[in-house]
Amino acid sequence: MPTPQEIAYDQTVREDIELFRQQAEAFTAGQLTDDQFRAVRLRRGIYGQRQPGVHMVRTKVPAGMVTVGQMHQLASIADDFGGGRAHLTTRQNVQYHFVPLARVPDLLHKLADVRLTTREACYNTVRNVTACPVAGIAADEVFDVRPYARKVAFSFLHKDLTDNLPRKFKIAFAGCKDDCVATSINDLGFRAVKNVENGAEKRGFRVTVGGGLGPLPTESRLLMEFLPAERVVNLCEAVIRVFNLHGNRGNKNKARLKFVLRERGFDWLKETIEREYQDILVNGGIPMPEEVPEGFGGYEPQPPAPGSGAQLPILQSTATDPEFDRWLETNVEEQKQAGYSIITIRVPEGNLTGRQMHALADLASDSGDGYVRFSMNQNILLGYIPVGRLRQVYAALQSIGLEKSGAYRIDDITNCPGAYSCNLALTKSMNLGEALGAFVKGETDPEIRKLNIHISGCPNSCGQHWTGDLGFYGNARKVDGKQVPYYQMLLGGAQNADGIHQFGLAIQSIPARLIPQAISRVFDHYKQNRQDGETFRNYVLRFKVEFFRGLVSDLAKPSTMNPEFFMDWGDEETFSLQLGRGECAS
Repeated sequence: MPTPQEIAYDQTVREDIELFRQQAEAFTAGQLTDDQFRAVRLRRGIYGQRQPGVHMVRTKVPAGMVTVGQMHQLASIADDFGGGRAHLTTRQNVQYHFVPLARVPDLLHKLADVRLTTREACYNTVRNVTACPVAGIAADEVFDVRPYARKVAFSFLHKDLTDNLPRKFKIAFAGCKDDCVATSINDLGFRAVKNVENGAEKRGFRVTVGGGLGPLPTESRLLMEFLPAERVVNLCEAVIRVFNLHGNRGNKNKARLKFVLRERGFDWLKETIEREYQDILVNGGIPMPEEVPEGFGGYEPQPPAPGSGAQLPILQSTATDPEFDRWLETNVEEQKQAGYSIITIRVPEGNLTGRQMHALADLASDSGDGYVRFSMNQNILLGYIPVGRLRQVYAALQSIGLEKSGAYRIDDITNCPGAYSCNLALTKSMNLGEALGAFVKGETDPEIRKLNIHISGCPNSCGQHWTGDLGFYGNARKVDGKQVPYYQMLLGGAQNADGIHQFGLAIQSIPARLIPQAISRVFDHYKQNRQDGETFRNYVLRFKVEFFRGLVSDLAKPSTMNPEFFMDWGDEETFSLQLGRGECAS
């Protein structure tokens, strides 16, 4: 029986979808202009594409986790609305492309059937609240952050305060030691910590503020060493209030919270947040809910018991399988609950078919704990896999083409969709990702295997290019009067011991087709000149930008332009810029 909270939430969602249907019909009838309708659809997570008449629909996945039933529904939506495919993003969202506007309201209702929503997945709002995909099962976690991430996500959904901010606002929660959701590149980052007060252990968060990527990346600053866990909604509201009042509404290119930090200084920002926080403690604000509706953020009042894997196929052969052994080494880790493992399923370019999604839901049900987890690097994780069933799970993944080993290795590449669909993208980043994955797959040097590659189709950093050991973002140049696809190469992105991300150094813009050669030169030099125990970032800093620029300078301006240089990866026709209006800052 639904609770009053769930009934009220469901009614709000359904009414909002039908309001959008009316607005979409008014737009189609010419009663609303493009500018009037743009904000309407972006609030509902619906982007325009470079292809006319169709849209990208972005589904929020609070805390990066869905139930088996939700995963089956996401799969069905991919088949019925998304041409059989869905795309996983670096913010744990699920995106569908090429959806005609007239069909969008029906898609939204399908999501609402399982309490998923696209509301505020785009536009100047609080975006999807991300969290550790290994929350609740990581061997080294301080505590499970999922309940707090869900409550924050629910607290600021459909609220006047967060409906029209100066710009987007991002929040992340990490409970593991590695900070696998990169809290420091968010407007607000929460890392789980524990204090002892009066002899009792108390949960809380170390809070950072003002981080962000985009064309001008900014390191976050430490706001609080310890925030009591029960105060996360209060602090979020305080920071959002400050951003709402002082964010730059006159220039969207300088509207993020990081620019308030840059222009007014950290001391001013910290003092102003503290005043708002104290006002909320005294006078009240948005309350922290006791619980969220069933299904929201994968929440189930009575979680399913871990499965046994009994329905999985049993392998007859016991012969040594080197591919399986590699998969065990790179894609499987111990879980804190004895006898179970966490497996990472590589999702090339972040793209899944409906069939694969259905099969993963079945796998989570039959041999896991009934949940599917999305990671920041566009992979899927399953927990509570019985150690004795790993070979059978591997066989099941083989049957759907998702058995690749090498998770978190050099060929496990993170990238945005790029010019496949995005109006703002200059280059086809997914195609470059596929090409580089094949290029580095055979690399055997163990230190190089540990590195990661991040690719974006433009400077806006949806592929988080600033944070990769090697990062690339698309641009273009004219050569001999023709447009040539280029990528800016960055080297040395890293995460320091305090969990703060250090951004890659801009080296050189290079023709798209010559990126493999540039990587090869860097790797050859790295193998010959690295020092024992030296990180890749420290190696880059030791040799400095000018050295690497010289290493690839001849590639930047080739003396002879091969005809394929005028084509992007995966294309057989000459490259041309076909930019529409970018909606990242609309």
